[in-house]
Amino acid sequence: MENSPSAPPHAPAPEGRRGRVLVVDDDPTVAEVVVGYLHRAGYAVERAGDGPAALERFAAARPDLVVLDLMLPAMDGFEVCRRMRAHGPVPVIMLTARGDEEDRILGLETGADDYVTKPFSPRELVLRVESVLRRAGAGTPAAEEARPLSGAGLCLDPVARSASRDGAGLALTLREFDLLAFLLRHSGRAFGREELMREVWGWDFGDLSTVTVHIRRLRGKVEQDPARPRLIRTVWGVGYRLDLPGDGEAGETGETAGATGATGATGAPESPEATRAIEASECPEAPGTTDRTAGAARA
Repeated sequence: MENSPSAPPHAPAPEGRRGRVLVVDDDPTVAEVVVGYLHRAGYAVERAGDGPAALERFAAARPDLVVLDLMLPAMDGFEVCRRMRAHGPVPVIMLTARGDEEDRILGLETGADDYVTKPFSPRELVLRVESVLRRAGAGTPAAEEARPLSGAGLCLDPVARSASRDGAGLALTLREFDLLAFLLRHSGRAFGREELMREVWGWDFGDLSTVTVHIRRLRGKVEQDPARPRLIRTVWGVGYRLDLPGDGEAGETGETAGATGATGATGAPESPEATRAIEASECPEAPGTTDRTAGAARA
């Protein structure tokens, strides 16, 4: 935890004006600082020190968002998140003292919408909370964003927040739904991870591997064979593109050339080895690398 002033630099706001947050952390110092910053940012905050207490608070009054420590006594954050998710969707930001990429990926695959690695800036955490809640409670989408989306057997209803593939419902997390909706609205166009993080997550900073993990999770839910994706394609040197029938017929551009490098001149689907190599080239940063300076400056 960074060295923080005795009072966070937020003017006091009416408690609960911006929603209810449950903070779950067995470290009283970390919990106290996080709770203090969230209070001053205008949130009503409850606190729990372990998994069973967190589940009890969650069942008594469903929060708008959960800040959940990974390393908890008796029951770890992964299990707590799974049990919360079993009762319905709720935005979750995981805290972890370990920077291992496997932990971050497992947290996201468990259903967390974001993660923050300790030591972290509490001001950055407040920004993450604001971003996740803004997406979760955006209200009725604008006319264009409310339009049902479909293609290649996929059907999304942004108003009802429902998704299906070939008539079967898809269990998508908040971010997965938003990411798939964005790609469907812009099918045939390649986006870099920075663009996707800005457009879908609403962040100008953060760990770009978050995007990679969510793409991998989406492929596991919408592709017939996730190891050989035909819908969400990796574009060499660019990022990702969602292809629908009829897309990509305008001739070879820089993006198409990149796709050819990924899929082969015949347009055959990517092999698992090629996909791993491409994604590795798109993720040059070392595990645990995050642009915290940008986050602190923005805060």
